Amino acid sequence: MPAINHEAVIIGGDFQGLGIARNLSGLGVRVLVVDPGFSISRFSRYVDVFRRSPSYADLEKFSNFLTDLALKENLRKPVLFPTSDMAVHIIAKNRTRLEEHYLVPTPPWEITRLAYDKKQTYTLATEIGVPIPKTFFPESEVELSEQILDFPVILKPAITANFYPVTHLKAIKANDHQELLRKYRYMSSIIDKTEIMVQEIIEGGPKNLYSFCSLFSSGAVKAKIMAVRLRQHPMDFGSSSTYVVTCNIKQLEELSTRILKKMNYYGLSEVEFMLDERDNTFKLIDINPRTWAWHTLGAKTGVNFSALLFRDLHNDPVQLDSFETGVTWIREVSDVATAISEIAKHRLKVVDYLGTLRGKKELAVFSSRDPLPFVAELLWAPYMWCKRGFRI
Repeated sequence: MPAINHEAVIIGGDFQGLGIARNLSGLGVRVLVVDPGFSISRFSRYVDVFRRSPSYADLEKFSNFLTDLALKENLRKPVLFPTSDMAVHIIAKNRTRLEEHYLVPTPPWEITRLAYDKKQTYTLATEIGVPIPKTFFPESEVELSEQILDFPVILKPAITANFYPVTHLKAIKANDHQELLRKYRYMSSIIDKTEIMVQEIIEGGPKNLYSFCSLFSSGAVKAKIMAVRLRQHPMDFGSSSTYVVTCNIKQLEELSTRILKKMNYYGLSEVEFMLDERDNTFKLIDINPRTWAWHTLGAKTGVNFSALLFRDLHNDPVQLDSFETGVTWIREVSDVATAISEIAKHRLKVVDYLGTLRGKKELAVFSSRDPLPFVAELLWAPYMWCKRGFRI
């Protein structure tokens, strides 16, 4: 395909944004990255412009920033690539205004909210027969006390973007009723009680955690990969995957297509499932309406999601029906620490860990053709671990 003389604006300069920039390099795209904080992408040879943005917390200020950026940089309808839930929220809420300056892949808010808010996600899934874990939405301690629960359970936020930036946690485990009430009070001090979910734990850990990832348009899958996320950090209730392997399971596609079609969804998404070994059923966990952490694994398997979305938004029809299985993605820095922790706990053998490093793989950050972001991350990682805490 000939080079396209267009531009892209990536919101978020972590390894996700870096991956988008690298995956767009074959299209001759001018890439701009905006980020409110430290960004390893700014050191990449594939990023042409970096701009420090306001915080995502101020929707109006951030959307004004994007509008001003388009005018100041004389941008010609660049494609917007959000890499976080907060960025998705801003774009969906301000979509009409932003469309004057950008090609916006994020659907309108009435569609996006069905993925952004898990309460909405689970309600929709139940309506159309997509299995979910047993989940309760107590709006008070009295209501919580009335629930008959099989412990342990987990408490989760319905809207991750309101809880995770404060705690760097996606779920909290409770082993008994007293602990449940204590942690419910803790969560309600951070987010509204209506956003707290209590959910059964599906045993098996990351070996049962699967994802269906696609470019979805006009009610159909235009490109896809599937994967099992064998390691994450932390391992029990991880905030991010560290070792992922592509697979091909027809049921994942059937369930994902059903819910994306019902949503009238457009764009890239990751639909997450947990395999419940008790009934051999895949149960919906989450929908990420954007690029996901390990999206660059797609390009390694023959499905370059960033480039495909860019082309589709420029009315260049795309359709890929296959991908390579058995290909791995590794988040170098955190996967080493995760593996060491698992080995120390005697849950992973050294020989088995070394075996997972063989074969065709995609590394999250390191590239011999673009080494500086990896150097920057190595230098920055100790600070971030001290600031956020490195949970094992």
